[in-house]
Amino acid sequence: MRNRHFGWRLIWWTALPLAALLAAPAAAQHEAQDHPSAEPLAVDPSAEPVIEFSADQLVYDSENDIVTATGQVRMSREGNYLAADRVVWTRKTGDVRAEGNVVVVDPQGDKLIGDSVALTDTMRDGVVDNLLVVLESGGRIAARRGSRSNGIVTLENAVYSPCPVTRESGCPKRPSWMITAARVIDDPAHKRIRFQGGRLQLFGITLPLLPVFSVGTSGEGATGWLVPELKISRNNGFEVALPYYWRIAPNRDFAVIPHIYTGTLPAIEARYRQLNSVGAFQVGGFLAYSQVENADLTHRPEGGRELRGYFEANGKAQLDPLWSLTGFFRVASDKTVTRRYDITRDDRLRNFVNAERITPNSYVSIAGWAFQGLRVDDVQKQIPIALPAIDARFLLDDRIVGGKVELQANSLAILRIDGQDTQRAFASARWDLRRLTTMGQQVTLTGYIRGDIYHTDDAAETVVPIYRGEDGWHTRGIVAFAADVQWPFIGPLFGGIQRLVPRVQLVATPPTTNLKIPNEDARSVDLEDSNLFALNRFPGYDRWEDSSRLTYGVDWSYDRPNLSISTTIGQSYRLNRRPGIFPDGTGLTDRLSDIVGRTRIRYGRFIDVTHRYRVDKHNFAVRRNELDLTVGSDQTYAQVGYLRLNRNINPTVEDLRDREELRLAGRVKFARYWSIFGATVIDLTDKREDPFSVADGYEPVRNRLGISYEDECLELGLTWRRDYERLGEFRKGSTFALQIGLKGLGR
Repeated sequence: MRNRHFGWRLIWWTALPLAALLAAPAAAQHEAQDHPSAEPLAVDPSAEPVIEFSADQLVYDSENDIVTATGQVRMSREGNYLAADRVVWTRKTGDVRAEGNVVVVDPQGDKLIGDSVALTDTMRDGVVDNLLVVLESGGRIAARRGSRSNGIVTLENAVYSPCPVTRESGCPKRPSWMITAARVIDDPAHKRIRFQGGRLQLFGITLPLLPVFSVGTSGEGATGWLVPELKISRNNGFEVALPYYWRIAPNRDFAVIPHIYTGTLPAIEARYRQLNSVGAFQVGGFLAYSQVENADLTHRPEGGRELRGYFEANGKAQLDPLWSLTGFFRVASDKTVTRRYDITRDDRLRNFVNAERITPNSYVSIAGWAFQGLRVDDVQKQIPIALPAIDARFLLDDRIVGGKVELQANSLAILRIDGQDTQRAFASARWDLRRLTTMGQQVTLTGYIRGDIYHTDDAAETVVPIYRGEDGWHTRGIVAFAADVQWPFIGPLFGGIQRLVPRVQLVATPPTTNLKIPNEDARSVDLEDSNLFALNRFPGYDRWEDSSRLTYGVDWSYDRPNLSISTTIGQSYRLNRRPGIFPDGTGLTDRLSDIVGRTRIRYGRFIDVTHRYRVDKHNFAVRRNELDLTVGSDQTYAQVGYLRLNRNINPTVEDLRDREELRLAGRVKFARYWSIFGATVIDLTDKREDPFSVADGYEPVRNRLGISYEDECLELGLTWRRDYERLGEFRKGSTFALQIGLKGLGR
C-alpha cells in the first residue's frame, strides 16, 4: 500500500466529479512516476457540477480507494455545504463520513449540526447522529438520529422549538414551548414539518397533541389545524373554537372554524380570501341554531330555536390605472346574534359599493349605501338607503384671475321603505386665491357658487320637525365670498421657538332658502375648533349657513426639544339680524357664538394630552369639555378619556343629545415578559342631561381586565370582559377568553 500525503491549505475550483477532486492528484502523481511519458487524463469540465473544496491535509489509500481529509474540511456542491474536522470518502461505495463539529447546510438555508454525519457523494442524502437542525425560519430541531433522503430530513426522538435557547448573556434558557415527537419529518420543498407521536410542552408542562400533525416553516401560512380558542361566557357557557386553515394556493386560502359550546348548540364559521391580478377580496360567515332573544321585549314562546347567522364580504378591484371598485357588505339575521357570539359590537352594520376614478386633478365616485340597525329602537324599514350617491370634482388646469377653480357635481337619492324619500342634485364652482403680502400676512380669497334642486315625498313621516322640509320640488341658489387673513409671528422663547398667528375671516352670503328643503346629511351640527373657520359650518350639503359673519381667533404654538404646546381659540359674530337656523345649544344660535378652543401638550413620548372645549358666551359655562390623556411608554401606560356635552339641546333632536362619559385604560409591564392591562367605559349621563338615558349618573358600559405574557416565540393571555349593555331581554354579561399564540408555526 502506498500513501501520498499532501499538507496544504487551499481551495480547488474544478468541474470534476468528487472522485477526481479528491483522488486524482494522488493517482496522477503515482502514475506519472511509473509512466513518465503518459499523457494527462482528459476531463470534460462540463461533465459534473462545480465543487468547492478545502482542507489542511489529504491522505489517499490507493489500495482501498479511500480518501481522508482532515483539518477544517470545507466542501460545497450545488448549494449543499459541508464543514467538518475530518471527512472520509470511500470511492468504491460512494459513502462520505464527516466527523467532528459537522455542519451541513442545504440550498433552502436549513442547517444540520451533528457529531457524525454519513453522506452520499452528492452531499444531498445521509445519516446524522446527535444532530441539531437550524431551520432558515429560525426554528431548531434536536434529535438522537436523523437521515436525509431526496431533501427530506427524518429525525428520530426529536424536539422542535422556534424559541431562543440562550439568554442575551449566553446562559442556557428553557424554551417557552417546544414539541417532542417520536419522529419528525422536515420537508423543505413543501415547507412543512410533520410530527408523529407529538407532545406540546408549555412552560415545562406536557400537553397532548394529535397523533399526527404538521406545522409550516415558511411564515406564509400552511394547511392544518390552528391553535384552539377558549372562552367562557354567560350566554354560551364554555366555548372551544378549532380553526382549520387550508392554504389553497399562495394567493388563496380558506378557514373553517367549528365552535363548540356547553350552553347552546354548536356553530360554524368560515372565511375565504383571494388575491389576484385585479385586486383582493374576502368572504366570511357565521351560522348557528339557537333561540333568538327578543330585542324589543315582545313575547316569544319559550324554547323556540331558529337558524341565525351573520355574513360579511369586502374587497377592492383596480380595474385600470384610474378606475377602482370597492365593496363592503355586512348583514345579520337578527339584532342580537353578533353580540351573543362575539362577532362585532357595532350597533349598525354598513354596506356600500363604490366605483371611483382618481386622477391628479379629478375625482369621481358612484356609490350606493345601505345600513342595518341593531339598536333597540331601530326600525329597519325607516333606515335610509342611499342609491345612487354620485360625486364628481374637477380641478381646472388653468387659473382664473390667478386662483384655482374646482368644479363639483353631486347627486343623491335617499329611499326608505316606510318614511321620507329625498332626491337631490347640485353643481358648484369654487375659486381660491392665496397670496403673501410684503408684511408676511397670508391672505386667502374664496368665491363659491352653487345651484341645488331637491324633491321629497312623505315629509310628514319624519318625526323631528326641523329635519322634514316640505313635499315637492325645490330649488336653491347659494353664493358666498370669503376673505381669510393670517399674520404669523415667530420668535425664540425659553430655548425654543414660539409661533403666534392671529386670524380673521369675513364670510359674506345672501339669504338662502333652507327650511323647505329636507335635512338628511347636515343634522349633527356643533361648533368646534375644527369647523370654526369653515365656509359652511353645517357638516353636509342640505343646510347652508346663510348669515354673513366675522370669525376671529388666534393660534399659538411652542416647540423645544421634548416639549411641544399648541393651542387654538376663536369665536364668530354674525353681521345681520336674521334669525339663525341652528338648533338651540349648538353654540351658533345667537349673533355672537360661543368660544371654542383646543390645546395639546406633548412631552417627548411620555405625555400627550389634548383638551377641547366650548364655553358659553353669556355665563362662561362649559358646554363641551373633552379630554384625552396618555401617560407612559409603549409598554407601560395609562389613558384617560372624558367627554361632557352640556348644551341644553331639545332631547327630541336625537343626533345632538347631551351625554357624559369616562374612558380609562392602562397597561403595566411588571416583568420582562409579563404585563397586566385593563379598560373601562362608564356612562355618567343623568336624567337632567338626557331624559331618555337609562343611566342614573353612573352606569358601567364595558369593563376589561387581563394578564398577558409575550416573548420571542409565545403569546399567552387571559382576559375578562363584561358588557353591561341590554338589548331587550338580551344581556351580554361576562366573558373569559384564553388566547394562545405559538410563534413559529407558520400560520
